[in-house]
Amino acid sequence: MTSAPLRIALLSYRSKPHSGGQGIYVRHLSRELVRLGHQVEVFSGPPLPDLDEGVGLTVLPSLDLYREPDPFRTPKLAEFRTPVDVLEWAAMCTGAFPEPLTFSLRAWRHLRERLAGFDIVHDNQCLGYGLLPLSRSGTPLVATIHHPITVDRDLELVAAPDWKRRLSLRRWYAFTRMQARVARNLPWLTTVSQAARDEIVEAFRVPAERLRVIGVGVDVDTFSPGGERINGRIVTVASADVPLKGLAELIEAVAKLRADHDVELVVVGSARPDGAAAKAITRLGLEDAVRFVSGISDAELADLFRSATVAAVPSRYEGFSLPAVEAMACGIPLVVTTAGALPEVAGPDGLASLHVAPGDAEALSAAIGRLLDDEPLRRRLGEQGRLRAVEQFTWRRTAIRTAEWYAEAIAANQNRKSR
Repeated sequence: MTSAPLRIALLSYRSKPHSGGQGIYVRHLSRELVRLGHQVEVFSGPPLPDLDEGVGLTVLPSLDLYREPDPFRTPKLAEFRTPVDVLEWAAMCTGAFPEPLTFSLRAWRHLRERLAGFDIVHDNQCLGYGLLPLSRSGTPLVATIHHPITVDRDLELVAAPDWKRRLSLRRWYAFTRMQARVARNLPWLTTVSQAARDEIVEAFRVPAERLRVIGVGVDVDTFSPGGERINGRIVTVASADVPLKGLAELIEAVAKLRADHDVELVVVGSARPDGAAAKAITRLGLEDAVRFVSGISDAELADLFRSATVAAVPSRYEGFSLPAVEAMACGIPLVVTTAGALPEVAGPDGLASLHVAPGDAEALSAAIGRLLDDEPLRRRLGEQGRLRAVEQFTWRRTAIRTAEWYAEAIAANQNRKSR
C-alpha cells in the first residue's frame, strides 16, 4: 500500500452502471481507493456511473448518440458546441463508433489545465488519441485494458450473414486500430487476467512486460449467500446481445433441458429484436421460459443470483467475468465455458463450477442438467465458490494492488524526469 495519499484522475469514456464491466469497475475501484485514503475524481461521458460518497465526478458532455430510447439520433444544431462534436456526429454518420476518440480529445482539452492537481491519470479502456499528449505531459498516465475489443469484432465477423454486414462491422470496429496504436505508446498498462494479457499481447502487439495483471473484485457483503432458491431457475448475465456472450447457445441448452426438467432462464440484459437470442427464443417456442430483466441494482442482482439453482456463463470469450465472481460470492454453483479467463476466474473444473467447451449447447445442457439433478454437488460447488470469491476477488484487494501499481509508475516517472 502506498504511504502517501494520491490524487487520482480516473477516466471512463462510458460508465453504464449496471451492465458491462466498465461502469462497475469505475464505481468499486474508486470507492475502495477513497477508503484507502486517496482522492479520486472520475471523468466520464454518458452513460454516467453510480459513484459512492467521497468520489468526485466531472462530466465530459458528449452528443450521447447511442442513448436509449433513441440510439443513432440526430442532434439539434444547438448541441454542436465544439469541433469534437462535429467529428463525433460525422463519424457516426459514416458507420463508425467515435466515443473512445472523442472522449479522449475532450479529456485532454479539460485536463491539460488541471494536471498539476493530480499525481496520476488512469484511463479505463478508452485508449484514444487524446491520451498521447496526456502521456507526454509530465503527469504519469496508466491505463486498464479489460480485453482487446478485437475479440468482439472477430466473433461478430464470423457470425455475420453477408459481406454487407461484415463491411459494416469493420467500419464500426475501426477504433480498435487506434486503441492498439495508443496502447503500444503507453508504458504502464494493466489488465484483469492472464488470458486477457495474452490476448492483448497478440492483438495489440504490446510487449508483455508492460502489462500488469490485477484482477477485479466483488462486494462480498452485497453478494453473499442466503435467501430462497427457486427450483429450476437458471440465471445468466449478458451485458450485450452479441455472439461473444454465447446467449443463443444457452437458449438452445434450455430448450434441450425442458424435455426432462421444469426450468426457467432469467437473463440480466436485453435482447436485440433481430438478434440471435430473440430468433432462438421464437424458433424454439421458449417465450414462457426465458425472461429478460435490466437496469437492476447490485442488491437486486444479488437477490436474483441467490434465487437461482444454477448460474451460467456461456461466453465465447471473457477477459475476466464479474458475473461469475458475483455468482460464486452468492454461493451459487456455476456452469462456465473454457473460453478466455473463465477457468482462471472460476478455478479448475469441479471446484466451484463445471466446465464446457464454448459454443456447445449440448454440453451446456448436460452440465446444467447434472447440477439440477445433484443437490450435494450444487452445495459443494457453491461453498467452494464463496470461499474462492472471498479469498481472491475483493475490491479492496484490487484497490491495494492498483495503488501499489500507481506508486511504481509515479516513481519511474520521477526517475525519468531527474535524469
